Amino acid sequence: MPQRIAVITTVYKYLSHAQHEADRILVGYPHNGKWHRPDMKIVSLYVDQKPHDDLSEARAREFRFKVYPGVAETLRCGGDKLAVDGVMIIGEHGNYPRNEKGQILYPRYEFFKQCTDVFEKDGRAVPVFNDKNLSYSFEKAKWMVDASRRLRFPILAGSSLPVTWRLPDIELPLGCRIDDALMVGVGESDAMDYHALEAMQSMVERRKGGETGVKAVQLIEGDAVWKAGEDGRWPKELLTAALSRSDTPQGLTVTDGRTQDLVRNGQLPKLVKNPWAYFIEYNDGLKATLLMLNGAVGDFNFAARVKDLGVQSTQFLLTPEPNVTYSACLIGKVEAMFATGKAPYPVERTLIVSGILESCLTSRAEGHKRLETPYLTVRYQAPNVGFQN
Repeated sequence: MPQRIAVITTVYKYLSHAQHEADRILVGYPHNGKWHRPDMKIVSLYVDQKPHDDLSEARAREFRFKVYPGVAETLRCGGDKLAVDGVMIIGEHGNYPRNEKGQILYPRYEFFKQCTDVFEKDGRAVPVFNDKNLSYSFEKAKWMVDASRRLRFPILAGSSLPVTWRLPDIELPLGCRIDDALMVGVGESDAMDYHALEAMQSMVERRKGGETGVKAVQLIEGDAVWKAGEDGRWPKELLTAALSRSDTPQGLTVTDGRTQDLVRNGQLPKLVKNPWAYFIEYNDGLKATLLMLNGAVGDFNFAARVKDLGVQSTQFLLTPEPNVTYSACLIGKVEAMFATGKAPYPVERTLIVSGILESCLTSRAEGHKRLETPYLTVRYQAPNVGFQN
């Protein structure tokens, strides 16, 4: 008997996260060189907004499930008791306001809270997957994690970057010593910087002692980013290593085809009009940097200096539209949780990254000041098994 899945989402349209993820349950996806059909069935759907290109009603007709007017009805399939085996919350895309920090106020927490209300009233809870960050608010994100512990149901959260393919296919040894770490990302804030931060966290969490939390953060932008590099605040060697993994260098490479060292040839300040640097100071002394370099590259790349291994670097591969098969990597993890009742990696990864991003954006809103973050004392151990699908 296939597991019965409820989907709670903001919008369901072409290339939305709901379309990428829910469609893979409806029709399957390629996995390990085969076509894989999950032993799951979407039986109910709630969509918060329906733009002109909405797909929800068409999918419901084709695959014979019902679209309900609210979250509770969706989890109960129109009845009076919880009637599903798992819930997918996909709160990405749609027309939602931004706060003073620039964060999009997606109602992930509100969706989750309505789900836990049903669990409590009906006396039963089921596994929940939450796409991307838990909430724009660390306080709300922590409430979500605490609620899953209190009601004893597994929760998996996060983005596809930590579980997509890596070029080269590396995983830092569990318990290694990391001296420095640097991530390069691209895209707009509060969406793509989250992806980059979580990808970096999936690497640095494997260090000796596990994750013990974040002491302080700071976000700077513009020319101050280049000055920080000259002052040694972020390691140029790691930036060179990270960019060496990029398949999308801009500037001279796309003009006349030449290879180039973007760090040493002076092209970066010409290509990147408004760089952002996210500085993260961990409680155990590790310092990590995310550089958002729109205009220089079009992909996500990581580098770290690791004891006994030297500099390690890789690209987090994002395959092209329309198939974006990295979504299949994420759904494979969701399917594993629904099947086993255990999340394949800790939700605390997503919790700490949700807090890091909010705190960095607070730093920017408060004049780019260094912000101490005692509330980000999030502790967890990385999984023994890495990202492999």
